[in-house]
Amino acid sequence: MAMPRKLKNMNVFNDGGSYQGIAKAMTLPALSRKMEGYRGGGMNGPVKVDMGLSDDGIAVSWKLGGWDLLAIRQWGATSASAVALRFAGAVQRDDTGDVSAVEVVMRGRHEEINFGDSEPGADTEHEITTTCTYYKLTVDGEVLVEIDILNMIEIVDGVDILAAQRKAVGL
Repeated sequence: MAMPRKLKNMNVFNDGGSYQGIAKAMTLPALSRKMEGYRGGGMNGPVKVDMGLSDDGIAVSWKLGGWDLLAIRQWGATSASAVALRFAGAVQRDDTGDVSAVEVVMRGRHEEINFGDSEPGADTEHEITTTCTYYKLTVDGEVLVEIDILNMIEIVDGVDILAAQRKAVGL
């Protein structure tokens, strides 16, 4: 009998600074593609053609307890890759006890900082949405996915699936 890998603990880093005890949650970016249906003569149904990354792009949503002045200072950054975020997670299987290190490195800029409700004596948290130009998912030191939108790089399981396209357009 096998048990699934479950997140047991995590930390979030912003520009190298740790949010230990402050980070409450992080909704990691969805990996999604834009697919367009195509059905030509002699085909009995449509085939979804891969048109690259989804129009929604790559975005991460994260919550912090209390007021975070660093994220507020980063608001309005002019560079699309101004903010460096890192998620570090400990994922464990309960049948074997094996722990895997999951790391997601992202670069982007904050699209929204939601200050939440302000009420004396109540919990205060910020929810931040950061749109990303760079994403890298590593599990136990193995890079599974790396996406660099600005440099047209997309590596999945060690294969750069955009290398031929970059060459074709002279990049």
